[in-house]
Amino acid sequence: MSGDAPARLIVIDWGTSNFRAFLVDTASGEVLDSRRSASGLRALSQSEFPHYCASQTDDWREGGGAASGAEKVPVYLAGMVGSARGWHEAPQLELPVTAADLAQNVVAAPGLDDVWIVPGVKQVTPEHVDVMRGEEVQAFGALALAGVEGGDCCLPGTHSKWARLDAGRMTAFNTMMTGELYHAVRFHTLPGEPAREDAPFDEGAFRLGVSRAGCPGGVMHALFEARSRHLYAGLESPQIGSFLSGALIGEEVRAMTAARPELDKVYLVGADSLRQSYTIALEASGIEVEAIDSDRATLAGVIAIAARHVRY
Repeated sequence: MSGDAPARLIVIDWGTSNFRAFLVDTASGEVLDSRRSASGLRALSQSEFPHYCASQTDDWREGGGAASGAEKVPVYLAGMVGSARGWHEAPQLELPVTAADLAQNVVAAPGLDDVWIVPGVKQVTPEHVDVMRGEEVQAFGALALAGVEGGDCCLPGTHSKWARLDAGRMTAFNTMMTGELYHAVRFHTLPGEPAREDAPFDEGAFRLGVSRAGCPGGVMHALFEARSRHLYAGLESPQIGSFLSGALIGEEVRAMTAARPELDKVYLVGADSLRQSYTIALEASGIEVEAIDSDRATLAGVIAIAARHVRY
């Protein structure tokens, strides 16, 4: 294998529930082809990872590796694929971390040549213990796309991440279990019982939920209001899911603005559906939002890491 910059890369974001692969032109960042499936970590045994990766990428890998065209296209993987329950465990680096640090600590994935797993990050202090896999790549990629070396990123999801970067280094992050709590409350509690069926996003109910963040009694009371408002204040069954989402996302934003009083702008990295609701909650708190698509952020982050990785 060579240290030359490859003309193309294959970038794979492999999480617990989903597999997303992109064939990318490294010079332009253009996505030449992509594949997605529900074959995340839950769907595969450890021995199946190299076989599944090969089945999805072998036709992409031929004839487009190093500038000479003599090698296969290299593959870089990010996300939970690098956890102990994934293909092969990659380290989680202690903060502060740069993109170059991630590049220097990529791990060769066993079973296939020139396939690399990007490490995660961790923060372990007496005051704060936290871990991350995958979102660190998106945070670096988001700032690269924005053309800045520092800022605050909000990366919503099952376990939302708020990352702070300064002068090209990730210096702090927080994980908020907003998405997982939403699912638990909606499908496994009394207040969520009328919201079991799918319903469209209701902006009015969501904004009402956001407004209840920080109310007397805190988020524990705000969540129960989904029931009491359903009984006596006109909150209809199809609105309850949006109200619960608003209360939880509103509490997430409230908690982070309390923790970071200087916060006035965030780079919001996610899919369209989540960006819409988070933008409402963030702007309601007076925070400026710059939205960045999560796929674009992943690709930009991995390209930056691959450019710093000496393949050997």
